[in-house]
Amino acid sequence: MNYFAGVDIGSTTSKCVIIDENAEMLTFRRIATEFDRDVSGNKVFDEALADAGVAEEDVRYVIATGYGRKAYQRADDNIPEIIAHGVGTHYVDPTARTIIDIGGQDSKVIELDEFGTVMRFEMNDRCAAGTGRFFEVLTHRLLGIEMEQLSDLIKQSTNPCTISSMCTIFAESEIISYLSQKLPVADIAAGTGMSIAKRIISMGRAAQITYVEPIVFSGGVANNEAIAEIFSRLLNKKVRPLELPQSTAALGAALRAKQAYEKAHA
Repeated sequence: MNYFAGVDIGSTTSKCVIIDENAEMLTFRRIATEFDRDVSGNKVFDEALADAGVAEEDVRYVIATGYGRKAYQRADDNIPEIIAHGVGTHYVDPTARTIIDIGGQDSKVIELDEFGTVMRFEMNDRCAAGTGRFFEVLTHRLLGIEMEQLSDLIKQSTNPCTISSMCTIFAESEIISYLSQKLPVADIAAGTGMSIAKRIISMGRAAQITYVEPIVFSGGVANNEAIAEIFSRLLNKKVRPLELPQSTAALGAALRAKQAYEKAHA
C-alpha cells in the first residue's frame, strides 16, 4: 500500500494528514507550531505516522503548505495554502463554493468553482483583527475564559455591544472600557464576534467575492458554533462549519502529493 502526506505548517499550529492510495484519510494530527518550522513539521509528521501505524518509507510523497512550507526539508514539494484549502475543501464537500477560513494569524475568504478551482480570494495576514489570535486575546486576557467557552457565552447575549474600531489595539481599548462599565460579558463577546465577522465579510466583498452558497467555515475558529451563526445572520445565508475544520489545507496537500506521485509513475 502506498501512502501520501500533507503537512500544513501554520503560524500557530502545524497539521498533518496521511491518506492511502484510495485517498482515504488515515489520520489527522495537530500540534502547536514552534519557532523552528522544520522541527514543527517533523514532529507533526512523526506523530501522524505513529497514529496511522504507517512506516515512513511507505509514504511515497509529501507536500507541505502554510507559512512554514518552504522551511520543511522533508517535503518533496510545497504548494500555497490557498490552493491547498481549495483542494481539501472540495474533496470533503464538492458542493462548497465559498470558504471562510479564520486561522491563528490570518483570515481568508475563497471562492471556488464547481471543480474546486480557486476563482477569487482575499486574505488578511498583516493585522491581528479578524484572526484566531484576537479571539485568544479576547478570551484569555480580557474576559478570563477559555476559548471553548466563548460560543456558549456569545449565545447568552441579549444586546451585543458595538465595537467600532477595525484595529485590534483600539478594539481592545473599547472592550476594556465596556468591562469597566460593568456591561454583560456575553454582550461584549457577541459584539466583538460581530465586529470581526463584519470585517472579514467586507474584506471578501472588496475582492468581488459574492458569497455564493454553499458557504463553509474552516480554521480553528470554526469550532465556535456561535461565530458561524453570526456569519449566517450577517450574510443572510447559511454558513456551515466543516468537520475537522483545521484539516483541510493539510488534506489538500496530501491529495496533491498523491496526484504528483501518480503522475510521475504513470
